[in-house]
Amino acid sequence: MTDVIARDSVTRRPALSARVDFEGGVDMIAASRDFTADFLAASPNAGRGPLAEDRIDVARLVVSELVTNVVRHAPGPCRLELALHPAVLEIRVHDARPVPPVARPQDPNRIGQHGMEIVLAVCTRVDIEATPHGKRVRARVPLS
Repeated sequence: MTDVIARDSVTRRPALSARVDFEGGVDMIAASRDFTADFLAASPNAGRGPLAEDRIDVARLVVSELVTNVVRHAPGPCRLELALHPAVLEIRVHDARPVPPVARPQDPNRIGQHGMEIVLAVCTRVDIEATPHGKRVRARVPLS
């Protein structure tokens, strides 16, 4: 696992960003949750005041669901990128499988496979983009 933290000068306001690369395996699920919590705990307030604990929990949940999809359906390397903006945390997960994740219809009797339903319910936007080496799922978690 490698990680990088940098300032993003492309946006109007500086956004703190971080990246971590995983080789694969189930351990990257918990590691990605911890990485996200550590990133948010160490980040500046960016003019919004301290981040509420429930927002950190939601960000950890989204990261966990997206990385779990990688473990289940695209075993192998995975990159997690986080970009902190004043009102939103942008989460990007890259993997080597080009097939996009699918949100299944609501079914209270189904056990499991609710990950994308959860992500779509708590994020303001979710985009899935094909890349030359697989795909990138980008989710935006509101911070307030």
